[in-house]
Amino acid sequence: MKKLFRAILLIAGVLLFASLILYIFGYGYIFKGISTTYFTGHKTAFIDDYSYFNNHVIQNADKVQEWPLDEEYNLVKATSKLDSLNKELETAAFLIIKNDSIWFEKYYNDYDERSKTNSFSMAKSIVSALLFKAIQDGFIENINQPVADFFPGFDPRLSVGDLSSMASGLNWNENYYNPFASTARAYFGDDIREQVLELKVIEKPGEEFKYLSGNTQLLGMVIEKATGKSLSNYLSDSFWKSLGMNDDALWQIDSEESEMAKAYCCISSNARNFAKFGKLFINYGKWNNQQILDSAYIAKATNPRFEKTPYYGYGFWLSDHRDKEIFYMRGILGQYVIMIPEDELVIIRLGRKLIRKEKDDKHYQDFYMYIDETYKMLNHAS
Repeated sequence: MKKLFRAILLIAGVLLFASLILYIFGYGYIFKGISTTYFTGHKTAFIDDYSYFNNHVIQNADKVQEWPLDEEYNLVKATSKLDSLNKELETAAFLIIKNDSIWFEKYYNDYDERSKTNSFSMAKSIVSALLFKAIQDGFIENINQPVADFFPGFDPRLSVGDLSSMASGLNWNENYYNPFASTARAYFGDDIREQVLELKVIEKPGEEFKYLSGNTQLLGMVIEKATGKSLSNYLSDSFWKSLGMNDDALWQIDSEESEMAKAYCCISSNARNFAKFGKLFINYGKWNNQQILDSAYIAKATNPRFEKTPYYGYGFWLSDHRDKEIFYMRGILGQYVIMIPEDELVIIRLGRKLIRKEKDDKHYQDFYMYIDETYKMLNHAS
């Protein structure tokens, strides 16, 4: 019994010492990560995790603009392959917007049209939209304005457009599975501004694409400083109210003290609201005959910056699947707002799992499957 007691004391001592070391070297956030994920039955961030964090409210307008329902609304059922896929990947919501109306809508796993789930990196597309809105509003000169105009510690060659197009050259570690990497610290830490201001440009900016969440986080900080508004307030004023969103949304912040939104992720809302961004973009910035965002900005965002990487523009993923011009918003667990302007089509999928990319592909396998099954449904209707 004494040996057991000593062993327990030894283990407790080692754990206490390890905890002390982690706190001393700035890794105390790991404990929040463990309590938020493993202690709640998850292995990583999950779509309902907003309640475990502090949030800013993205306020909607007093008057909601309800989605019109297509005259064929839900008359065509999901293909058996699509339904099986959605069940297998634990989909929360699947919507098809056709000609500015909801053509198909289905929810799974006790979610409904009001359920909030995490956008994850779809927020990157929204932050890029906020960049172009800030340029349109006169807060930022253009996409070539140096970040150093707002944060003088950065390399003067680094522009706001480099951040949006993922070409910053910053020393951000994007590894999602390393608890000591930049992304884990940003997700679970309590001062994301401090973390980002420690970054350095280690490669020449504007030369090539390299996907880094830190780019969008710094861009969000620039927008915040340029506009004098929090990201949630600027998003509310710029798009949320103008699009007549169904309800308020939430944007995770790092802490009550810092109050910096996690710009690279973590807007919690529902499929009908996210779909309105899709409609705005396939209509090239026009909403109810009002030009909310200049069409030139939509064109810039949805075309590749670099010839070597034709799959990314300014905050949006790009594809030519089925020989169509496709651009889309994407989150790490298979969150999608897929826009196909030539067919006036928007596909929205929110959920818990996805099918990983094949070797050299830049798009996840389920992305293609959602599109293909949607066209099968549309062809069946015709």
